[in-house]
Amino acid sequence: MTDFSRMLVLIRHGQSEDNLQDLFSGLREPALTARGVEEAHEAGRELKRLGFRFTHAFTSVQTRALRTMEIVLAELGLPDLPVRSDPALNERDYGQLAGLNKTQARARFSAEQVRVWRKSFHAVPPGGESLEMTAARVWPFYEREIAPAIRDGGCALLVGHGNALRSMLMRLDGIDPMDIEDVNIGTAEFLVYRMAEDGTLVRTRVGQAPAAGAA
Repeated sequence: MTDFSRMLVLIRHGQSEDNLQDLFSGLREPALTARGVEEAHEAGRELKRLGFRFTHAFTSVQTRALRTMEIVLAELGLPDLPVRSDPALNERDYGQLAGLNKTQARARFSAEQVRVWRKSFHAVPPGGESLEMTAARVWPFYEREIAPAIRDGGCALLVGHGNALRSMLMRLDGIDPMDIEDVNIGTAEFLVYRMAEDGTLVRTRVGQAPAAGAA
């Protein structure tokens, strides 16, 4: 029987209306699509099949993450598990890019500039945040709230957003800022970590992410 103590599962929210339309979303509040709802159900069913029993749950204050969390916990039979939601876990603020699709953004700002804003660790879109700035709020929340829960033997679930999770993976997986642009997490895809004795988290394989989340 698998020991699920001292573990962390990261899940990206299910597909949103902005994902479907290829829009920069950021702090916007798009709903989940029908596919996104089903992706969340599939992720929850897979985690239940694997035997996870979470003691802690964390997410942002944004609708698509909260809804994904609600669905996953319902599938796990844990609808009453307290959820700690905090704006520190919100998606990266895309500023003036928010609401534009990639073609519109390239027409307005140039293809190269949009590429830099999307992929660079340091570049800041107008009125928004760089990935570095996102990491500067996400990682301290992890160290302050999530790591102690895991260290004490808990099993924590974090439902997050693409860029916010990428900012965490840089620390968790030791990814160089120059390489983070090649890292993508599919909607409703989940990643599993176990905390080592020295407090570091190590990626582990417990089953695999549901097929729908890999898109």
